[in-house]
Amino acid sequence: MRLLRSKATVTVCLVLAALAGCTGSDGDGAAEPTSTPAPTLSPTRTGPPSPSPTASPLDPVSIPGLVARDHRGTDLRTRTVLARTDAYTRYAVTYRANGLTISGIMNVPHGKGPFPALVLAHGYIDPAVYTSGRGLAREQDRLAREGYVVLHTDYRNHAGSDRDPDNDVDLRIRYTEDVIGAVLALRGSGRPEIDGDRIGLLGRSMGGGVVYNVLVVAPGLVDAAVVFAPVSSRPQENLERFGRGAGDPLVAETEAKHGSPEENPAFWRAASPVTYVDRVTEPLLIHHGTADVVCPPRWSKETAAAFEAAGKDVQLRTWPGEGHTFGPRWDDSMDVTLAFFARHLR
Repeated sequence: MRLLRSKATVTVCLVLAALAGCTGSDGDGAAEPTSTPAPTLSPTRTGPPSPSPTASPLDPVSIPGLVARDHRGTDLRTRTVLARTDAYTRYAVTYRANGLTISGIMNVPHGKGPFPALVLAHGYIDPAVYTSGRGLAREQDRLAREGYVVLHTDYRNHAGSDRDPDNDVDLRIRYTEDVIGAVLALRGSGRPEIDGDRIGLLGRSMGGGVVYNVLVVAPGLVDAAVVFAPVSSRPQENLERFGRGAGDPLVAETEAKHGSPEENPAFWRAASPVTYVDRVTEPLLIHHGTADVVCPPRWSKETAAAFEAAGKDVQLRTWPGEGHTFGPRWDDSMDVTLAFFARHLR
C-alpha cells in the first residue's frame, strides 16, 4: 500500500486539470453513515514541482484555486434496493462531495468480502434525459459479477444530485471533485464489504477525461485506472470539436468568461491534465477503437505519448474496427481490463 494512502485520511499533492467534455451523447449506457473520520485531500505538496501556468491563484477554475481546497468525500448511504441478481445487489446511493450531495448506484457482490472497489465515471448524456446509473451499464454488471463493489457516480447536475449552475461554463471540471469524493466516501464508509485499500477508476469518453484529471489532482488516491474512448487531454480540442463544431452556444459563454485559447492560452494550459502528467503515479490503461468517429484515436495516442515521455506506466490498446461504444470486441476489452485491475488491485 502506498505511503500516501489510508482508510481514514489521504494526504496528496493537489493539481487540478479541467475538462471540456463531449456535448453529444456518447451512447455508453443502456439507456449507512458511520462515525469513521472523513477522508480528505489536503493541498500539501510532496512531489516534484509541476509547470506553473500564470493563472490567478484565486480563480476557482484554475489549478491554484483548486489546489487550495481540501477535497472531501463522506456519508455514503444506501437508499433503496433496486435489484437483486444471482451475483450482486444493486442499490441507489448518495454521498457527499465537497459539500454537495451526489447520487449514483452501487453494486455489491454477494459474499463476505471485503471486495475491491471501482468508481465509474460515465460519458456525456444530456442531464435532461439522464437517469441515475444510466451510463456504463454493461461495465457495471460485468465488474460486479467479477467481485468488485461498483460505485457509478451520476455527477452533480444529474439525476438526484445537487445542482451546480456554473459547472458547464467552467469546463465541467467539478465532475473531477465528484469522482474524488466518491473514492473518499468509499474509503471512509466503514462498510465491511468494501476494501478501502483497493480502489480503481474506470471512465468512458467524457468520463475518461475526468479520470485523467483525478490522476493528476490526486496521485496516490487510487491503485489504477482504465479509460475507454476518452476525450482529449487538452480541453481546447474538446471545445473545438464538441462545442464550436456543433454550434453550441456554451462556447461563447465559456470564452466570454475565460477567454478563448488564443486570447488566454495560460488558462487553457492550466486547464489541461496533460500539462501536469509528471504528477501521475498510478498505472493507466487506455482503450480506443480505430473506427471511433466521436473521439479521434489520435487523442489517445498523443496522451499516451505524453505519459510515456514523462516515464509513466501507461498502456494504449487499440481495437481495429471498433467504434466509440465498442461492439464485437467489448468482451475482449473487458478481459484485458479485468486482468489489469487484478494485477494492480492486489
